Amino acid sequence: MPPIGKFSINTCQVRSLSDWYTLLHNPSPNYEKQIHCTQEAVYPLYTIVFVFHTLALFSMLFFRPWICKKYLPGQSKMSIYAAMYFIPILTITHALIGGLLYYSFPYLVIILSVISSAAHFSKKMDQSVSSLVITTVVDPRNMVILLGHWALHAYGIISITQLTNLTVHGLLILLVPLPALFYIFTAKFTDPTKFHV
Repeated sequence: MPPIGKFSINTCQVRSLSDWYTLLHNPSPNYEKQIHCTQEAVYPLYTIVFVFHTLALFSMLFFRPWICKKYLPGQSKMSIYAAMYFIPILTITHALIGGLLYYSFPYLVIILSVISSAAHFSKKMDQSVSSLVITTVVDPRNMVILLGHWALHAYGIISITQLTNLTVHGLLILLVPLPALFYIFTAKFTDPTKFHV
């Protein structure tokens, strides 16, 4: 018997921020009668997250207590209580600012990758150029962290530009290592003992 259904989702294209908040956008055609648009214009970008949160909440309530009781006796209550708070908070947050996150996500990814890269380098005690380069290249953990930051930075650039102009936007990908190199070469200027007034 062949499988039933197909592995695809029909979606509606997002045109503007108001598509995310149709409840607040009630048009009046010919200024006569107001049409209440409470349907989802960005399906499934809005609904699929709510479905995921609902499935996570139910599986956490029904299956996790049994698994935690069997493998982690005495520790199961706190994680379940925490999830019972966090899942509704995440759902309400998505309902309120899902559209804003949709449009600002690439910029947030770039900003957070730069900040986390700087935070990673700032934890090193020796801030000399040679030490930062050697500890990054020699230690596999540091190299994986740096490559992860670069991958996030590249993802942010690709999602902003959509690579519509491949030559120009492709060259922007070459700028991905720039924040790390900027930190490495300018860290010596941030030493507070060398500050002269």
